[in-house]
Amino acid sequence: MTVSNTAMPSTSAAPPAARFAASDLHELLACPACDALLREPDVAIGETARCPRCGAVIEAPRALAMTRIMMLALAALILMIAAIFFPFLELEAAGMIRRSSLLDTVMAFSSGLTAPLTLAMAALIVVLPTVRFAALIYVLAPMALGYHPARHAAPAFRIAEAMRPWAMAEVFVVGVAVALVKVAGLAHISIGPAFWAFVALVIVTVMKDNFMSRVTVWKTLDARRRS
Repeated sequence: MTVSNTAMPSTSAAPPAARFAASDLHELLACPACDALLREPDVAIGETARCPRCGAVIEAPRALAMTRIMMLALAALILMIAAIFFPFLELEAAGMIRRSSLLDTVMAFSSGLTAPLTLAMAALIVVLPTVRFAALIYVLAPMALGYHPARHAAPAFRIAEAMRPWAMAEVFVVGVAVALVKVAGLAHISIGPAFWAFVALVIVTVMKDNFMSRVTVWKTLDARRRS
């Protein structure tokens, strides 16, 4: 595995798992990009461990990273609440004005054959991101404050990671932007505070995911449980 700070000394990847005893397998890591088996390195704070095959980042511990991730997750949770209940868009056409919130947008397809679409939108845009933010706060807050992990922190973090590909807030923002371009010629559109809250939510989520080193979180969970 390649560990870099300013220089990039390289070490070889692990040999095939078949050559290891069963007791040694816990010392191996699989690259999330190419599935190469790598020996688990000792990475100091500020260094970055990369896969020697594809260059993907395996581990990148940073000082106060858990505190930053926890605060970003809390900020994202607050922004999600604002995005749900504040006005999202206002349309004016032919003297008629219609205001809608994110909740109104989700519920617009709640009748007839499109009812399953409402459930899918609510889950992918609101429920899953909210649950994921809450799970990350539950997992990281005690460790960021120097305490032992909360009860069932490992399953909660596993659930949060499983939800990551399905939380599609950023896809919804892109879809809204495309819709605004289409509707702009038909009606006067005013963007409400919930729209900007949702845009900020997407930015905060991207920053949070970039700060997070998942291998470091798992190592810290394991070390704190044993201490």
